[in-house]
Amino acid sequence: MALKAMRAAASVAALAGAAAVGVPAQLLALKAGLGDGGAIPMLFHRYALRVIGVRRRVVGRPADARPLLITANHASWLDIVVLGAIAPVSFVAKSEIADWPLFGLFSKLQRSIFVDRSRRTATRAVSREMAERMTSGHPVVLFGEGTSSDGNRVLPFRSALLGAAGKAIAEGGAEAVYVQPVSIAYTHRNGLPLGLRTRPAVAWYGDIEILPHMWSILRDGAIDVTVTFGEPIRVDGAADRKAVARQAEREVRRMTAEALRGGAREIATPEPAPEDPDVTLATQPSPSA
Repeated sequence: MALKAMRAAASVAALAGAAAVGVPAQLLALKAGLGDGGAIPMLFHRYALRVIGVRRRVVGRPADARPLLITANHASWLDIVVLGAIAPVSFVAKSEIADWPLFGLFSKLQRSIFVDRSRRTATRAVSREMAERMTSGHPVVLFGEGTSSDGNRVLPFRSALLGAAGKAIAEGGAEAVYVQPVSIAYTHRNGLPLGLRTRPAVAWYGDIEILPHMWSILRDGAIDVTVTFGEPIRVDGAADRKAVARQAEREVRRMTAEALRGGAREIATPEPAPEDPDVTLATQPSPSA
C-alpha cells in the first residue's frame, strides 16, 4: 500500500509540474489567438495518460468531414483525458464544473461549452455556441447520455443538444453536419480483464466524490481502454434530431458491447504506434464523409 501511495503522490507531482508549464502557455495561446487553442491541451492529455498508466487502443479515427459533432458514451472523468489525447476538441460540460477549483480552470482553458441542464432556455444558447465552434472547423464532443454510467452499459442518448447540428446548418451556411458516434470502453486493469463487478471501480458516476476517485486511479493505474470511432452520420436540414440520437446511441451501444466482449476474451494488445507510445491503432477503414 505504501508503494502505491508513493506512486500516486509522484503522479500528482508530475501532473502538477506539467500544469505549471501548460496553463500559462495555453493562456498565452488563447490571448494571442494562436490557432484554435487545441494543441496544448492535447499534449497535456497525452502526458497525463502516460503518468496515470492508461493504454489506449484506438479503432478508426476522427472524421475529416466538417462541421463535426462527436457524440460518445460517458463513464468517467478519464473519458475527457482519453478523447482529448486523440484530437484537439472542445467538450460540452455541465455548468457547475466551471466553478470547481482547478477543474473549472482546465475546462475553460480547453474552451469547454458549459450547459445548465436545469434550464430549458439554456439549451438554445448552448446549441448556438456549439454551432459556432463547429462551423469554425473545430470538432465538439457531446456525451450523448447527459450523465455518466458505471461503464458496463450505454444509457439512452438525449436529443436536445443535437439541435446544434441544425443550428450549424441554418446559421453557418453548411449543407450538412456530421455526427460521429464514438465508444469508450474500459477493458483491463493491471493486465486483468474488467467485468461487471470490477469495471465500476474505474467509472466515476452517481455520488462518487471526484478527488478520492482520482487518487484511487493514480494509486492503482494500469488501465486499458478501447476507443472506437464509428462512421459519421450526415445530418442535413431535414433530419429528425431524435432519429439521429437513436441511430448514434445504437451504434455506440454496439461498439461498446463489442469492445467489452473483446476485453472479456483477454484480447492481446498490439505494439504501440511509433508516433504515440501510449496508443495502439487497430486496423479499420477510415470513416468517410
